[in-house]
Amino acid sequence: MIELRTPAEIEAMRPAGRFVAEALAALRAETKVGTNLLTIDKRAHELIRKAGAESCYIDYAPSFGSGPFGKVICTSVNDAVLHGLPHDYTLRDGDLVSLDFAVSIDGWVADSAVSFVVGTPRDEDLALIETTERALDAAIAAATVGNRIGDLSAAIAAVAHGDGYEINTDFGGHGVGHIMHGDPHVPNDGRPGRGYPLREGLVIAIEPWFLATTDELVTDPDGWTLRSADGSRGAHSEHTIAITANGPIVLTDRSHLG
Repeated sequence: MIELRTPAEIEAMRPAGRFVAEALAALRAETKVGTNLLTIDKRAHELIRKAGAESCYIDYAPSFGSGPFGKVICTSVNDAVLHGLPHDYTLRDGDLVSLDFAVSIDGWVADSAVSFVVGTPRDEDLALIETTERALDAAIAAATVGNRIGDLSAAIAAVAHGDGYEINTDFGGHGVGHIMHGDPHVPNDGRPGRGYPLREGLVIAIEPWFLATTDELVTDPDGWTLRSADGSRGAHSEHTIAITANGPIVLTDRSHLG
């Protein structure tokens, strides 16, 4: 069921969005060559406890995973792009890292993801990350009352296809509220003017993710981590937004955090 939020409820969602943004900014700044993925998860635990938040991941056990997840953040590295289960891996120079983080504060959820390179970047990795960011910006710009989900999906796809990337639609954006994954589904490809109409009070996570040279995924033996079928690298950008009469509000905006 798709739920619409009142202006007061959207205001009540701001603390979760602000915390997720600040936590991701802090974790990104602390993640360097030599950082272990388990250290990132431990640090995320500390931030959650300090804020009085609740993890959306640790007990999460959906049909597509081998749950419960057991960690509080997704750490996807290089050819892993989604649902990366933190494990004993120390980051190396040039690794492409995606952090995906969702928590609940006072019963309201926020969800966001960021990709970056530790150490010396490769141009092709920076280009892939930048494409996900521009695709996210394009979808947010289209998130206005009167448009439809297909307009968001088409905006994402136009950026990705324009840069030569293929698109997998098995996983995409979703409704956000009291739970992390709700209706409507927001695929990363679609037709303008189709799908659920964007109404005032709709809160969704938009999350473009692309692989460098394929649109096919394989699942790790851990039952969670999704990797490219051909070993090419992936990147992932995500924000939780609220649709209002005055335009979209990016609840997880971290642009002001540096």
